[in-house]
Amino acid sequence: MSIVKTDLISLLSAKRPDILKKWLDEILHTYPSETAAFLKTDKDPFSNPPGHVIRSGIEGIFNNLLGGADDKEALQFLDNIIRVRAIQDFTASQALSFIFSLKKVIRGELKDEIDAYGLQAELSILEDRLDSLSLVSFDIFMKCRETLYELRAKEVKNMTFKLLQKAKLITEAPEQI
Repeated sequence: MSIVKTDLISLLSAKRPDILKKWLDEILHTYPSETAAFLKTDKDPFSNPPGHVIRSGIEGIFNNLLGGADDKEALQFLDNIIRVRAIQDFTASQALSFIFSLKKVIRGELKDEIDAYGLQAELSILEDRLDSLSLVSFDIFMKCRETLYELRAKEVKNMTFKLLQKAKLITEAPEQI
């Protein structure tokens, strides 16, 4: 009788397609049903840029986790997804919940193997990496929202100036923000 030793990364690699599909489904459940259906079915990056960004982003993040590379590469994929979600009508917790849903998917897909092979320590390390990414993601989200609010404030200021100018109440140009 031989003892087969396996590790978490090998299991995650073997179940990669199922995990990515379920993770995408978890993300899509955060959208209204019509939007989710569109994001899921239209895979053309030109007619469905948000769907493409989400798909390629979760694949990149997952591949980064499997490869054990530093998180700088994963941050680029996170940044892309978060930019999409930051301009949508999500709270910070809703926008970033997709990171935590990966934990749920992994635990669901590998629950038997985690116990059978004693992979709790490896899973804990992986989840710690996801937690770190989620903290950085919050900073990215807040920076995106800050930029959006600045753009909106500048737009309101310019619109107000134009209205005042049309009403002949002001003639000089507004100072730059």
